Amino acid sequence: MRIGVIGAGQLGGTLARWCVESGHDVAVTSRHPERLRTEFAMGGPPLRVMSIPEAASFGDVVIFSPNWSSAHEAIEMTRGVIADKVMIDATNPDVPDDISGLETLIDWAPEAHWAKAFNTVPTEVLSRRRGHDPLLAEYVCTDQRDAREATSRIIRDLGFAPVYAGGPHAALLTETGGPLQMREVDVKDATDVLAEALTVLH
Repeated sequence: MRIGVIGAGQLGGTLARWCVESGHDVAVTSRHPERLRTEFAMGGPPLRVMSIPEAASFGDVVIFSPNWSSAHEAIEMTRGVIADKVMIDATNPDVPDDISGLETLIDWAPEAHWAKAFNTVPTEVLSRRRGHDPLLAEYVCTDQRDAREATSRIIRDLGFAPVYAGGPHAALLTETGGPLQMREVDVKDATDVLAEALTVLH
């Protein structure tokens, strides 16, 4: 699978490397691609470095992980290339609200097929738990079938267990201030933990 990664900070850069290790063809990007070329030339798996519009166009699936403060700008830079494309939102809004960050992104770019994942625990936890039994649960929020399938596939490829949490509004559970945020959940406990979390969703 061809995967574009928008936002190559700690999370985005780590997910990009793991996707390459899992056999995917990966392009990473940021607003400063030349800096990335220097960073990724220093060893590790081969990664293509592109501009934001190029990486969005390149990927069959795009992992969207910029800082929330630059998320809208990144969306504007991908106009015309993300229609009907699966976009995996790994961001966390700075300020909790009654509308999830995922719902906000859908409002900004309704032409894409959005899913939420990879945003509940720090990269350090993902690194420690990756591929180890019991598998770490990765909650997925979307109402698009293709987005759910593609996101679940990538989660499995990277050594985690996808757990469906609901549609875009359910992303409130996983984002800043939500009951699933910063919770390290084993897959065997994921259904019970989700059921408990859903009681606070309104």
